Amino acid sequence: MVFDHPERRNAVSVAMWRAIPPIAAALDADPGVRVVALRGAGDQAFVSGADISQFEAARTGANAAQAYEDTTRAAFDALVAIGKPVLAAIHGFCIGGGMAIALSADLRIAADDAELAIPAARLGLGYHWLGIATLARLVGPSTALEILYTARRFAAHEALARGLVNEVVAKGALEARVRELAGAIAENAPLTLRSAKLVVRELARPETARDRAGIEASIQACFESEDYREGVRAFLEKRKPIFQGR
Repeated sequence: MVFDHPERRNAVSVAMWRAIPPIAAALDADPGVRVVALRGAGDQAFVSGADISQFEAARTGANAAQAYEDTTRAAFDALVAIGKPVLAAIHGFCIGGGMAIALSADLRIAADDAELAIPAARLGLGYHWLGIATLARLVGPSTALEILYTARRFAAHEALARGLVNEVVAKGALEARVRELAGAIAENAPLTLRSAKLVVRELARPETARDRAGIEASIQACFESEDYREGVRAFLEKRKPIFQGR
């Protein structure tokens, strides 16, 4: 999924927010897609945030602000709902809404020129609690509050040290590294990956709210799959398994 608005450093317009749910659903439903990667067009930014030039018209006043929040919430919900592994390839600016998009991914690979920030405190806007919850789970409450309180930019290696990203590579190597990682993940059993993602997601919920039936069903589906039989045969035959996702 490419955020393609380079004239505004890939700032996400209302139309782009609305386009995310159907694209995410299509990628998740396509059996030929094993891994989803998020990246920004061009060489300046992953996503520099929401398109602030639209705020006065689209995000001013209670009704307009709520409609905008509903639109962005649907976009984030759609990204989080992707059952397949999701990688974010981050270069240049990853600011505000861009950071929230990156946080919706499972793994974040950053170029060494990446700059990450949530400048909500400099705009006077309220940051959605679900985004804060995701951030706090990833880096801990104290670091999350530092990011929100200071609104400052974190360079790539500092972001790595704080747990915001999984890995930092040279900018010129970013695409190749993400493709390499995606390829390695894609060789593994899709049902196992989907189950692992589901379990990790459910463990982030309060214990009483966890979908235990869904967790158990996802694990059982792995053992009942053709891929499980293929994995065992390949191990015994000392060859590379070929998984079909069924």
